[in-house]
Amino acid sequence: MTFKTIKSFKLELDGPDDAVYASGVIVSGKVVLELNRGTKVNSMKVLGRGIATAHWLENRSVGINSIYNDYTSKMTYFRKRQHLIREGFDQGGTQSWSHFREIDSPVFSSGDVVSGKVVLDLAREGKVHSLKLHAEGFAKVHWTESRSAGSSTAYTQNYSDEVEYLNRREVLLQADNGELTLLPAGRHEFPFSFQLPEETLVTSFEGKHGSIRYWVKVKLHRPWATVKKIKKEFTVIEPIDINTPALLAPQAGTKEKMARVWYRNIGQVSVTAKIDRKGYTPGEVIPVFAEFDNATSRSVVPKAYITQTQTFIARGTMKQKRAVVATLSGEIVGAQRRETWHGRAMKIPPVGPSILQCRIIRVEYVLRVCVDVPGTSKLCLELPLVMGTIPLHPFGSRTSSVSSQYSVNLEWLRMAIPEQPEPPPDYCSVVTDEEAQQNATSPRPEEELGGILEHPFRAFVQEFRFRPPPMYCEVDPNPQPLNIRRRCMTC
Repeated sequence: MTFKTIKSFKLELDGPDDAVYASGVIVSGKVVLELNRGTKVNSMKVLGRGIATAHWLENRSVGINSIYNDYTSKMTYFRKRQHLIREGFDQGGTQSWSHFREIDSPVFSSGDVVSGKVVLDLAREGKVHSLKLHAEGFAKVHWTESRSAGSSTAYTQNYSDEVEYLNRREVLLQADNGELTLLPAGRHEFPFSFQLPEETLVTSFEGKHGSIRYWVKVKLHRPWATVKKIKKEFTVIEPIDINTPALLAPQAGTKEKMARVWYRNIGQVSVTAKIDRKGYTPGEVIPVFAEFDNATSRSVVPKAYITQTQTFIARGTMKQKRAVVATLSGEIVGAQRRETWHGRAMKIPPVGPSILQCRIIRVEYVLRVCVDVPGTSKLCLELPLVMGTIPLHPFGSRTSSVSSQYSVNLEWLRMAIPEQPEPPPDYCSVVTDEEAQQNATSPRPEEELGGILEHPFRAFVQEFRFRPPPMYCEVDPNPQPLNIRRRCMTC
């Protein structure tokens, strides 16, 4: 097609020209193509994109030379592609193949089986050399830094690294002798299935300086034509069970500092904080217990934050990006006063799970309990958090609060009880003759008993020094011989 054959080509959106759209609204319209004469078209595509961009230049002098720094940043909010006319399977120019593959489940973890199918829809018969599938998974990081070397030299340093987690290839269609395969017109489906590695994978992630992605790519090789490629990403989420002793352990700490304003001490401020466990899941509420002691001459403001730290590592260099995902503010604490939080609720927003097993990318969370002192730096106490994927079991939630106050030794649960337990001890072996005679000869007067009942009850438990008696059984383990005459119980 040449531009001489096109009379007009324009895009029209439905509605007025100054229409405004919001999230979730459908954008519709039409493409008007007016031709001077008949012609063949390979394809027609429409692409919708939403981008925020920022760009500026700054120059600075280094000696007698000027160095220009170009600052550019871009963020994509949506990207949608739609085929209005799809290119042909061969050079004929008519629609002949589509479309895509379908994956049965969108989220996987280590050891899961990924299955789906590749759908090939032909308008007429065509020859195919091969149809191959390639599953990949990578963690990649990349960023640049500007450096100065001397008074008149500047250069850009690139940092990048990658870790491979998945690499699997399969042939879905290929003749054994290497010849072409003739496929008739119609719909053709090629199922595939493969298992993810049993070793621990890493949760999918998208960050400013790196990403962790998994995808399935299919290549269609045809004679005398370019290789047709289609690609579909899938999500991997490695389970993090917070019902483990390490993540159920309470977290606590204390921090204090001498506040100084213009080289003058204005007093000491301290913060003590505690949470019932280390592991949480998004949507849960963290009860924050804290005490703020303000011994300064100024009012302070207590606050709490949940901070996400993304760490990118390449070539021995580390790049970090921090963001506050949740905030909790308290009442102003006046001078020489103290404030206590008795379980102030902080709800966790929908954030991604912690990533702790990747060599080049880490995602960590911290609860920061801070005191903002006007005129000086903040005093912050950090308590580590782990965002899991498996929520707390009801049994775990009942015992976690108790374990934060008491330490229970459960080693006795591992003691094996013998098959034939010992019989219960005799009364005389537990109570001495002197104690038995004293109890029998000195009964307690009613007035003394009444005085005791006026006091609060306390449990007096005798020391357990023997094994428990055997369990009751309806079958007598030691039956009497049949030749013995039974006695009448009323005689």
